Amino acid sequence: MQPGTSVTIEFLGHSTVLMEIDGVRVLTDPLLRGGVGPLRRLARAHDPIGSPVDVVLISHGHRDHLDLPSLRLLAGSPRIVVPRGLGMLLRRAGIRHVEEVAVEARIELGGGVSAVAFPALHDGSRPPFGPRTEALGYVIDGSATAYFAGDTDLFPEMALLRDRIDVALLPVWGWGPRLGPGHLDPGRAAEAAEMIRPRLAVPIHWGTLFPVGMHRVWPDRLVAPPLEFARLVADADCQTEVRVLSPGDSTTMTTGAANTTEPAATTSRMFDKGTEGEGSGR
Repeated sequence: MQPGTSVTIEFLGHSTVLMEIDGVRVLTDPLLRGGVGPLRRLARAHDPIGSPVDVVLISHGHRDHLDLPSLRLLAGSPRIVVPRGLGMLLRRAGIRHVEEVAVEARIELGGGVSAVAFPALHDGSRPPFGPRTEALGYVIDGSATAYFAGDTDLFPEMALLRDRIDVALLPVWGWGPRLGPGHLDPGRAAEAAEMIRPRLAVPIHWGTLFPVGMHRVWPDRLVAPPLEFARLVADADCQTEVRVLSPGDSTTMTTGAANTTEPAATTSRMFDKGTEGEGSGR
């Protein structure tokens, strides 16, 4: 990150994050409704009408990441970037300005900001009968560099990002009491942070969706994963700061002349090494 620059991150729940880098507003995997299928939203929803964005980055075709009704809610006419093979699905739904990309594709976002499609270890197909496509992450690069991991498990190519990333958005759980293959739990997310060594890590993909009624049976799954992730990263002493944001909260990473990072006033629940988080529930 260049001295005197900043990145604003607003965690909107699940895998949805609104970032602003060099004046370019980037939205990831927007899920803005009260639920999808049998899943209900337990965090407050975001009103997208007054917050136009420049570009939307879609990681894969699962319905909790590619939600067509949420895309229709977005103000303005943002560019929608999707993994190759999903474009026809969006166009048939009446969504415009769609661009398909594959791993290593570079997308110019304007204002000197670009994004590069990065691999992800996850099944990206659209159930039940949609196209089978690869899942992606994205590296957004301007005066600062951010990594949106999408939905993924650990994979060796993460090491290519080592010491290159200012802000990493890392998934630490999912939408239920257990995780299937192709996901990061708090322990593996902490390993990812050790591989990448970003200056700042923000845990995502937690605390937002749960099957109807099940949050009463496993309430810890809604709060424990990001705290466990933060504890493990702190214990690893990999020089990565973790900020745990509740859905709807935001933070700003700023680097001054001394090249130090300071949280904005809106930062939520900076992890304290003295805080004991609950187990991940895996």
